[in-house]
Amino acid sequence: MTHWFHRNPLKATAPVAFNYYGVAAGPAASKICSDLRSSRARLLELFTDLSCNPEMMKNAADSYFSLLQGFINSLDESTQESKLRYIQNFKWTDTLQGQVPSITEDEAKEVHRSLKIAAGIFKHLKESQIPKLITPAEKGRDLEARLLEAYVVQCQAEAQEVTIARAIELKHAPGLIAALAYETANFYQKADHTLSSLEPAYSAKWRKYLHLKMCFYTAYAYCYHGQTLLASDKCGEAIRSLQEAEKFYAKAEALCKEYGETKGPGPTVKPSGHLFFRKLGNLVKNTLEKCQRENGFIYFQKIPTEAPQLELKANYGLVEPVPFEFPPTSAHWTPDTLAAFDLTKRPKDDSTKSKPEETVKPVKEPDIKPQKDTGCSIS
Repeated sequence: MTHWFHRNPLKATAPVAFNYYGVAAGPAASKICSDLRSSRARLLELFTDLSCNPEMMKNAADSYFSLLQGFINSLDESTQESKLRYIQNFKWTDTLQGQVPSITEDEAKEVHRSLKIAAGIFKHLKESQIPKLITPAEKGRDLEARLLEAYVVQCQAEAQEVTIARAIELKHAPGLIAALAYETANFYQKADHTLSSLEPAYSAKWRKYLHLKMCFYTAYAYCYHGQTLLASDKCGEAIRSLQEAEKFYAKAEALCKEYGETKGPGPTVKPSGHLFFRKLGNLVKNTLEKCQRENGFIYFQKIPTEAPQLELKANYGLVEPVPFEFPPTSAHWTPDTLAAFDLTKRPKDDSTKSKPEETVKPVKEPDIKPQKDTGCSIS
């Protein structure tokens, strides 16, 4: 999937030592700081570890965030914030401004679930955490509502791509595949529209990807809708639907080229080089020719001028974000541990604040080579 889904660069972060000399006044406080330091380092290591699996990532994230909870929320589970809420500043880079391998069914399920979880995390941040920031997110930055919403919707769309591939392989009814493809195209269109008011200099590449996927799955929707119409002896309408599929597939091909030529954040993927992409072109061509032959010999129906309206609603396979909650506060946080942090001893010249000239090194992402292109086969 690495060379099929567009990804912006991984966010990099400045080191955080969690050293609060004078403030962390006892062994319990010092241990919390030490555990935070090591658990954060472990979590960051896993971002570029090719051997990492979802369970490893979840365990590392839970370990870190359970410790971090004591810096965020009151230990008595009230709505009050922890007294340590503003003791530490974090600095992150900004992702915008600053061939499909055969996969097993288990891997496909893992990809599908991971994308739903990711959608849930982005949704939770947007709705529950970002509003708590003391400084509003700047326009066009990663924590801004438009970007978070785009990430939510893109994750939903990409998860549904896995559902579509599975439905095609299992030879589900064309009507269901058409509906799923239509809903997926709408997701991509919504994500693209969410980014439409951003500065093109750093959103153009991302938007090209979203637009080409919208056209690609609209072509899929018209193609399978045409098969449904043909099965209902509506050959003329089927031909018109297939002609529309042909048009959107050509648009997707042109956008693939434009996407490859557009400068912007993130590695460039090559959707048009995938068998899954090329298969659709052949399917549209062959199905259209079949409809035209049958109309010439059997149906003799007039071909409508207007393309059929796709008012399709999938009743199966639609993706919703998995609700996300932070793990419970670590058991290491007790009233005595919190009391061991003495904020009156905090230095006036606060060295924990990020300095304006401080730079954050980008994450060196692993170079994942595409495997042999065997098509979107899920076995």
